Amino acid sequence: MTHSLAHSREMTLWRSNWAYVAVPLAIMAAAFFLPGPLVHLPDWAVLPLSDYVGRGLNWFARDAAIGEVKIADATRALAAIAETPILWLKMLLVDGWVKGAGFNKVHIAPPLSWVGVILVTALVALRISGRSLAILTLAAGAYLVVFGLWVSAMITLASVLLCVVTGLALGLAMGIWAYRSPGAEAGLRAVMNIMQTVPIFSYLLPTLLLFGYGPSAALFATVVYALPPMVHATVLALRSVPSETLELARMTGCSRRQTLWKVELPVAMPQLAIGLNQVVMMTLNMVIIASMIGAGGLGYDVLRALRRLDFGAGFEAGMGIVALAVVLDRLTQAAARNQSTGRHRLWRRRDTVVALSLLAVPTVVSLAVPALAAWPAGWTLTTAPFWNAAVSFINQTFYGPLEAVRTAMLLGVMNPFRDLLQSAPWSVVVLLLAVAAYALGGLRTAALVVLLILFIVVTGYWQAAMSSVYLTVLSVAIALAIGLPLGIWVAGHPRLHGPVQLALDTLQTLPTLVYLLPAVMLFRNGDFSALIAIASYAIAPAVRYGMAGMAHVPHERIEAGLMSGCTPWQTFRFISLPSALPTLILGVNQTVMMALSMLVIAALVGTRELGQEVYTALARGQTGPGIVAGLCVACIALIADALLKSGAARAAGREGDIHV
Repeated sequence: MTHSLAHSREMTLWRSNWAYVAVPLAIMAAAFFLPGPLVHLPDWAVLPLSDYVGRGLNWFARDAAIGEVKIADATRALAAIAETPILWLKMLLVDGWVKGAGFNKVHIAPPLSWVGVILVTALVALRISGRSLAILTLAAGAYLVVFGLWVSAMITLASVLLCVVTGLALGLAMGIWAYRSPGAEAGLRAVMNIMQTVPIFSYLLPTLLLFGYGPSAALFATVVYALPPMVHATVLALRSVPSETLELARMTGCSRRQTLWKVELPVAMPQLAIGLNQVVMMTLNMVIIASMIGAGGLGYDVLRALRRLDFGAGFEAGMGIVALAVVLDRLTQAAARNQSTGRHRLWRRRDTVVALSLLAVPTVVSLAVPALAAWPAGWTLTTAPFWNAAVSFINQTFYGPLEAVRTAMLLGVMNPFRDLLQSAPWSVVVLLLAVAAYALGGLRTAALVVLLILFIVVTGYWQAAMSSVYLTVLSVAIALAIGLPLGIWVAGHPRLHGPVQLALDTLQTLPTLVYLLPAVMLFRNGDFSALIAIASYAIAPAVRYGMAGMAHVPHERIEAGLMSGCTPWQTFRFISLPSALPTLILGVNQTVMMALSMLVIAALVGTRELGQEVYTALARGQTGPGIVAGLCVACIALIADALLKSGAARAAGREGDIHV
């Protein structure tokens, strides 16, 4: 009886698997007999959604009003209000107190001395983390000063500080609201998920329209971009508060507000600190991109170097971004770690006195010694000529091999794959994805995937979307081919875990623009440079999840396999790999998300896909096309997310939910 039931179950599974193979084959075979409209959507069937969105936003920004107050007047007033703290911070860190303008300009007070800022930051690092982080902070500050990047770095830091404080406050408030209201939580979660997949350039378009060009517009775009991780972190942190703690607060007579401020938020502080770290990193990345609409700072230096193909200057500015990012990341990580381990009161009253003295004394002395206020231009170092000469030497000496690799990839792999995707009938792609979604996640997942891909079809961005898919697929394939095996290998060598984690953390703190520089200088503009940059950016999560997947394999299964006589390869192939598969699939998902976020930045090097559509729309001030093209990128990300998460859940179910 049991044998016959098992046999029947195996036959049913075998037939269903064959059905999932036969149906796609039948769909692809039918593609040769499809009528024209099902191969390429005719122009009359394309919805002019870009025009509708553009006209709607233009009306909202110029003519819409609440009562007698125009929206345009309100947004410009907000921009003026936001500009005040920006100017104050710039006065404190960069310009000093100045009266007059032009020849009548008079410096009343200098900005904070770079010596004081560096020493105080090192003191904070020493107190919350230790000597190594303090030394790293001193080295980073010295680099920014000596290479003449201090002013640009302080402009970037001023924007980051304001954006982090604003994003932290708004994200915390929205997260608390979502935590207390299940209906609001569902809506906010959906909106935040979409916001995390919308390309970074798409945030600049409506901001530019509503708030104008300048630092305040960059502030609003950055805050909106950095909100989702803080909202998610707040909800998760508050939900992690033990029910016994809440019950005790109620028994002691705490009101709802007292329970929130004196119980829930203090207990949830470790996870909130992790959310703060994510906000800082996303803010830094966005502030650099926002230099395109007037934020200035290090990001503008890198963009200017890219436009001039000045690799040396771009490399120095990029390393300045890295220095600032690494210090901010390590400081926030140390704060989160201290919160999670219960280390408090690391900063004492005397430290405050020392810090104020370190800021005040060099600043006052800088009135007599101007070098303490601004590092003299004649004392700055530069390695730009060396790096430019090195790039020229590499291009001249190895031009043949580099060009051969580039040409072989373009002609042998990239162009044929792109042409295949762009020539594929849209109806066939829709049906194939629907079948895959139904097989992995059921009817609801299939319906979601179909709606998302039909949005891309009817908005007229099908060809550009296929170009995005082709670059994403190839980049992810390269990142996974390198990252997953490396992560799996490192997982078997515990001594390498610490150094590799440090390297991965550093890679993920690098802003996206930094990845473009070496690719462009070695292989010029184009799809191949974009491929190298995207794969480099996406490799870190592949390595990380490869390590995590092997860590999820139960030791009991491995021991059972070895006791039954399995070779190491058989143990890996039939025990470790199936057990790690759910986590590895989630790693693929994260790699795809990272690749898509970098894909839009790669539009700066001349790709021809949705990112280029968004970037071109930004350059031309066309809000509608930019937003709709950005939403198409979000649709691709959501389709990949739905398919891969459904596959991970299915694999986890087969493995007994050991990954949940």
